[in-house]
Amino acid sequence: MNEIPLSVLFGALVVLLLLSGFFSGSETGLMTLNRYRLRHLAEKGSPGARLAARLLDQPDRLIGLILLGNNFVNILASSLTTLIALRLGGEGAVAVGAGLLTLVVLIFAEVAPKTLAALHPERLAFPAAFIYTPLLKLLAPVVWVINTLAYWVLRPLGVDRKTSASLSLSTEELRTVVNEAGSLIPRRHQEMLLSILDLEKVTVEDIMIPRGEIVGIDVEESWEEILRRLEESPYTKMPVYRHSIDNVIGMLHMRQVLPLMHQGSFSLEQLLEVVHKPYFIPETTSLNQQILNFQKARLRIGLVVNEYGDIEGLVTLEDILEEIIGEFTTDPQDMFEEIRPQEDGSYLVEGGVHIRDLNRGLGWHLPTDGPKTLNGLILEYLEAIPEPGTSLLIADHPVEIVQVAENKVKVARIRPKLHREGGGD
Repeated sequence: MNEIPLSVLFGALVVLLLLSGFFSGSETGLMTLNRYRLRHLAEKGSPGARLAARLLDQPDRLIGLILLGNNFVNILASSLTTLIALRLGGEGAVAVGAGLLTLVVLIFAEVAPKTLAALHPERLAFPAAFIYTPLLKLLAPVVWVINTLAYWVLRPLGVDRKTSASLSLSTEELRTVVNEAGSLIPRRHQEMLLSILDLEKVTVEDIMIPRGEIVGIDVEESWEEILRRLEESPYTKMPVYRHSIDNVIGMLHMRQVLPLMHQGSFSLEQLLEVVHKPYFIPETTSLNQQILNFQKARLRIGLVVNEYGDIEGLVTLEDILEEIIGEFTTDPQDMFEEIRPQEDGSYLVEGGVHIRDLNRGLGWHLPTDGPKTLNGLILEYLEAIPEPGTSLLIADHPVEIVQVAENKVKVARIRPKLHREGGGD
C-alpha cells in the first residue's frame, strides 16, 4: 500500500464519500416517497416510479442492500483515512484523521444528502431505483443471508417477516388527508368529500321525513279528495295507505298516474293496479349502505321502520344526495319559514325542524347523537313538557320556549352560542 500515491488514496476517499452520500440520500428519498403519488406516477408510465414501486414492495431487501453498500463504503473510507494519516503524520495523526472523517461523513455523506432527499425525494429516489434494481439482482444471495440473520435476531421480539405495515388509510386518516390538501382541492369539493366520509356515521333516521310530515293517499277518503291530492301533489312518488300510514299498501309514481287521469275514466281500481310494493328500511341503516341498497334495488324511495316494524318516516335517494352536495331540490326560502331571523340576532325556530338542518343552515353544532328534531332535543334536556317562557342552555345556545301545543314545543327562540371567557366550560 505504501507504493500507492497519496493522490490516488485521496481520490478513492472522495469517491467513497460520494458513494456514502448516495446511499444515505437515496435511502431517505425512497423511504419518504408519497406511496399514493408513487402509484399514480407508476400508472402514468414513469419508469423511475415503476422501479421504485417494485423496490418498495419488499422494503426489507431494499434496506438490506442499501445498508450493505453504505457500511461497506464507510468502513473502507475509514481504512483509507487511517492509511493516509499514517503516511502523513504517523500514529499520532490517526486520531485526527478519524475526527476529520467523522465530521466530513456527518456533513457531506449524511446530513446534507438526507436533507435534500427529504425535501425532494423523487429527485434522488427515481434515479437511484435504476441503480438498485440490477444491483439487488446481483447481490440477492448476500442480501438474503443478511436479512435472514437479522430476522433471527428480531424473532425473540415477536417480529415476523411475513407481516408488514398496511398502507391503507382509515376514514379518519383519509379525512385528515382531505383537510390537509389545501388549495389542491377546492373548498367546495373538500366539503363534498368529507360529507361522503360522514355517510357511514349518519343513519336514515337522521335525515328521514318524519312520520307526521309524510304526504300520501288514503284510499278510504272520497274519490274527489283523492283526485284533488293527486292534482295538487308537489311530489312524484307518494305512499298509498288505508286510514293510517301503518296500513301502507304501496308506493305510487305520478308518472304512471297522469296518463290514466287524462283518459277520463280513471278509477280507484286503476290507481291500485299501478301501486308498487312498498320498500322498507331499518332506521339504523347508514347512508352509505342505503345508497348501495337503493342502487341494488333500483329504487329511489323507502319507508323507514323501527325495531318493532312501525313506520317512523320516509327517505329518498335525493335526501341522501343532499347530505353530500347540499340542498338542490328545496327552495332556500323554505328554510326561513321554519327558521326566522330576528332583529336582535336571535332565531324563531319551529320545533319540528331537524337539528342537522339547523346546524347546516346556521353553522351551529347542536348535538345530533340523540333526538333528531329541536322539540325532541328540548324535551330530552328538560325531561318534561315545558311551559312557554321556560329558558335553558343547549350547547351554549340560550333557548327560550315561545309556544307549546299538543304536548310538544311548537316554536322556540334560539340565540347564537355564548362565548365564554377563559375557555372554561
